[in-house]
Amino acid sequence: MKNNVELIFIPAPGIGHLTSSLEFAQLLINRDNHLSVTILCIKFPLSPFADSYIKSALASPQIKLIDLPLIELPPHELIVKSPEHYICTFIESLKPHVKATLENILSSYPRSESQPVVRLVLDFFCLSMIDVGNELGIPSYMFMTSNVAFSAFILSLLNRGIEDVFNVSEPDLLIRGFPDPVPLSVFPHAVFNKDGGYAAFYKLAQRFLDTKGIIVNSFSDLEKYAIDALSDGQSQVPPIYAVGPLIDLKGQPNPKLDQAQHDKILKWLDEQPPSSVVFLCFGSMGGFAPSQTREIAVALQGSGVRFLWAMNSPPTADNVDRTLPEGFLEWMEGRGMICGWAPQVEVLAHKAIVGFVSHCGWNSILESLWFGVPILTWPIYAEQQLNAFWMERQYGLAVELRLDYKRSSDLVTAKEIEEGLKKLMDKDNMVHKNVLAMKEKARKAVLTSGSSFISVGKLIDNILGRN
Repeated sequence: MKNNVELIFIPAPGIGHLTSSLEFAQLLINRDNHLSVTILCIKFPLSPFADSYIKSALASPQIKLIDLPLIELPPHELIVKSPEHYICTFIESLKPHVKATLENILSSYPRSESQPVVRLVLDFFCLSMIDVGNELGIPSYMFMTSNVAFSAFILSLLNRGIEDVFNVSEPDLLIRGFPDPVPLSVFPHAVFNKDGGYAAFYKLAQRFLDTKGIIVNSFSDLEKYAIDALSDGQSQVPPIYAVGPLIDLKGQPNPKLDQAQHDKILKWLDEQPPSSVVFLCFGSMGGFAPSQTREIAVALQGSGVRFLWAMNSPPTADNVDRTLPEGFLEWMEGRGMICGWAPQVEVLAHKAIVGFVSHCGWNSILESLWFGVPILTWPIYAEQQLNAFWMERQYGLAVELRLDYKRSSDLVTAKEIEEGLKKLMDKDNMVHKNVLAMKEKARKAVLTSGSSFISVGKLIDNILGRN
């Protein structure tokens, strides 16, 4: 068959990056039988579940997995100074291994006119692999696991110098892709970090322009303003392909969650009235100090809401008194549940759920919109503050608790949280109506003739050289 294409995916090893990357790989091979996918799996001890997640999520003979070797990690003090610089340094050190792997793949093809065309699909943090692709004559596309607005923000860094680190005292900034000026208080921490975080993002922004296309896990109705702004033909920005929402609706088993706990959570939800339970979950890195955990517990008591609270480290018999107010576990009997890990997609899909207190990671935002569950914003790290600002201030798709929360210095009081929960529970709040309207648009986007379906088609045509 002519025009066969092998796509070599290099996803970052974090679960948040892998989820949508693997969904996208599956989508492509289901869509066009000229395509096959090989995923280069990065071994990263700080993401110990990545391997098992990849293997459980993929079950297609058209997708091959190749393990890259385990290499020595950069010095630990680097991650303390700048996680972004740390991960970019780690990825950079994989270049020789990626090159050798790609050379092996290329040499395995039969020497004939029908040998496949090869393209790289690179995670945002893996853009340095463009150099390897260029050496071997392989063009690269970027797969952005966050949104178009964040892509626009990263590209905006190119209007500054590589050492021009942001200062929090600067005025609000007008960024192409955002309709209104953006306060610096919601910028990612990395861009204030002179120890490598800012420079890491700046160098990644430069590499955007070296790709043949920017593929984003988003959809046109959600980010039309940002997509139009970056597609104005006035700049060097490659074509934007909004192909989402890409959501793992099957809810792959997580190594942290045993089946008994999974069943217990869903059984408890089955026993609750419809639209009565608030789900609190703050992502894989979203733990809080005991003082903040107690404020959340006091707020839950004060608001009287039913709740499912996923904690990274649930209280044990030894530390429950230091973590939660006295008598809290007895008080919550029948109206609340605390767990260590929850099957988030299944929880958000459940009829008992009415709202979601979230760290505003992009996957979580897309899942909440897909199921029509409004968010109370509690961003913690990475680009989450920017996501929260964008969702609440600019599109009315979330209820504001905090937009500029800093875990190192802020304490959100029980009074603030309780007020936020009451707003979240108010069915007459416009956010509920806006989210339900966006739910319908999200589902239409992926249907045949939907905006994301069309965008995927345009991308495949570009990959195959049809346009």
